[in-house]
Amino acid sequence: MRAHFARTAAVLVPLALFAAGCGSERADTGARSAEPGDRAREVAAAWDGSKAAEVWRAGYYPLSDVVQLPEHAFRNEDDKMAYAAGNYVLDAELPTGSPEKGKVEWESGSSLSLPLVDARKAYDSVARGGDDGPHLTVTAVKLGKATLVTSRGPATVPAWLFTLDGYDTPLKRVALEPSVLPESPIEPLGNATDDLMELQQLVEVGRDGRSVTVLAGHGACDDGAAVAVRETAGSVVLSGSIVGASDGDCTAQLLFQKVTVKLKRKLGDRVLLDAFTGAPVAQRRVPTT
Repeated sequence: MRAHFARTAAVLVPLALFAAGCGSERADTGARSAEPGDRAREVAAAWDGSKAAEVWRAGYYPLSDVVQLPEHAFRNEDDKMAYAAGNYVLDAELPTGSPEKGKVEWESGSSLSLPLVDARKAYDSVARGGDDGPHLTVTAVKLGKATLVTSRGPATVPAWLFTLDGYDTPLKRVALEPSVLPESPIEPLGNATDDLMELQQLVEVGRDGRSVTVLAGHGACDDGAAVAVRETAGSVVLSGSIVGASDGDCTAQLLFQKVTVKLKRKLGDRVLLDAFTGAPVAQRRVPTT
């Protein structure tokens, strides 16, 4: 199944691997290439019933953003720019002496205790900027809770609540780090082609578990990115590709595009995998709002 896509240009970064011809392959790292359908089947077969899959199902892996925006964000373009740049001013005391551990509580009734991220580390993870541009002002900080989609379904987790000047509800930053990812039972590919590329990151899994949104890359001389899906009882494998690539000269840049795919049934505790890497789809790396 191949998803329809909506073109976005929210993120633009230089990419040396895109040479003059947009349709060219990346450098060979020694691993073999594969047809997308064959590769997806191989990845699913390697993971289904594996020790890695057991570790995945026993751990805590967020499948939605660990930073949750205030309601009605953003008031204006300056605030939106400040969030994307990570520009904050701290006009409050950061709590100290928080508990050493916090608990993930799943709707199924199961739970897992993990080390709690302290307020300073949580604040620093969102306040990555520091330039002279627009900024968001934090006026209060306290420990609370948030709900998010995880590898084992919806869960309630501890979160640091940052009150922002001008907003009625806080910005939330989940206060737990994910479990350590299991080692993949299959090697990543070394050759990226227009027909099979690494996905940039997971954006979110729908609350109902029946849709997945990822950030996929493509060049400036094509028709965008597409994502195909292969579902099994134990996994969902996503294969990223480029549509309508040109063989002519092209500027060396990578455009990111959100692509949403629909699943035949809920994701549940199935492992969400990238066909190219053979590993779980990468978590959040860059802001997508």
